[in-house]
Amino acid sequence: MTAPTERPADRPTDRPGRRPGLFDQARPDRSPGPSYQDLLDGDTHDVPAFLRAEGESDFGVADIPARYYLDRDIAVLEKERIWKTVWQFACRETAVANPGDTVVYDIADLSILLVRGEDGVLRGFYNACLHRGRQLRHEDGPATELACQFHGFCWDLHGGLKRVPARWDFPHVTDDGFALPQVRVDTWGGFVFVCLSEDQVPLRDYLGRLTELDHWDLEGRYVEAHVEKLLPCNWKVAQEAFMESFHVVTTHPQLLRGIGDANSQYDAWGWISRAITPRGTPSPHLSYEPTEQQIFDAMMGLGLDDPRILELPDDATARTVIAAATRKRMRESLGEKAETLSDSECVDTFFYTAFPNFHPWGSYNRTCYRFRPNGFDPETCFMEVLVLSPFAGERPPDAPVRRLGLEDSFLDAIELGPLARVFFQDEFNVGFVQKGLHTLVEHKPGVSFGAYQETKIRHFYALYRELMDL
Repeated sequence: MTAPTERPADRPTDRPGRRPGLFDQARPDRSPGPSYQDLLDGDTHDVPAFLRAEGESDFGVADIPARYYLDRDIAVLEKERIWKTVWQFACRETAVANPGDTVVYDIADLSILLVRGEDGVLRGFYNACLHRGRQLRHEDGPATELACQFHGFCWDLHGGLKRVPARWDFPHVTDDGFALPQVRVDTWGGFVFVCLSEDQVPLRDYLGRLTELDHWDLEGRYVEAHVEKLLPCNWKVAQEAFMESFHVVTTHPQLLRGIGDANSQYDAWGWISRAITPRGTPSPHLSYEPTEQQIFDAMMGLGLDDPRILELPDDATARTVIAAATRKRMRESLGEKAETLSDSECVDTFFYTAFPNFHPWGSYNRTCYRFRPNGFDPETCFMEVLVLSPFAGERPPDAPVRRLGLEDSFLDAIELGPLARVFFQDEFNVGFVQKGLHTLVEHKPGVSFGAYQETKIRHFYALYRELMDL
């Protein structure tokens, strides 16, 4: 747990929720309007010290070759140099909480089997029978042994050889030589990670700054919803749509009165990047400064003609009103801790990335993403959305995975609530991005990302190109 920091005395706090002018310009390479640090200055509560930190954000302005999204050879190379070398999120711990629980995790053309043994130890095995290579398991669920359904070779939950049919015909098979090969497994924040390389650093070292999320207890959450969607684009195209707030002005214009999209802060450290998008403050893209009532209404999802949920007092700000309501709502699951939450923790959006494809959100936003290639097909991928919710009392059961195909829509995932519409807007874009890239390469070989607002993407490619040796 990170201790709160005291507000510096030289930073103005003349009124709760103080918001500098919409068109203030602090530095020439940032958008007009209040920075995230400005908003923290006006917070009514102490803020966690780590939110004051600012990481690296300069990763150059070079174009990224479009072929990274289109070539099957690149997808094959990613298996060798990315998926076989990094730590990657495989499942939640609750999915393998009890002896005999198993989970199948597939990446590229590889399959990993996670198994909780009778001794309570969580192990990861390459999911293939050592006889003829058939997958030992193709779906999650409890098991008392790991038996191949082709010829019956069988292993115990520790990976030890248990049974060989017609053993007389296999004098060359030994117990030691036929133990299931294992992969590295570790846990953090209620997540299970696997790593196929012995050379990679330990998980905690790899996650680094991501562990500041311990402040919000991701381990103490349950999976309220889990949706997997097959998308018509490369996995990198898909995740890039969720690594910046630059797209809000065009893709989610209904949010602009209540979100400081272009005033987001972007930071990177090691394998980790972070973005913080302030809410309860208007977008600098607007040509006018909305009232606090208009900001509040926009954050409530109201249209201009919709009846108001609440009339704000003249001296109130949308940020402080929503923060107070959030503390009240969170008392049931957090108890007295809810009263210590800063306005920022209650209102703003914190979205992290652990290279290459794990995207948990901070505070109590509850959202977590994972993006995976669909085998070696560079034109399709899987996007997963997990909603991780706090709870009081007994842990609720995790929701089953809802799987949506190419012809389905996020709008079908009613368990996502209002988020389903937002994801649909993003889903609508990514297929056209993939199609457009095939045309782009005819006259422009690369993709031109912004220098700051797309920091998280540029940080990703700094790591990606180094590992891929491109």
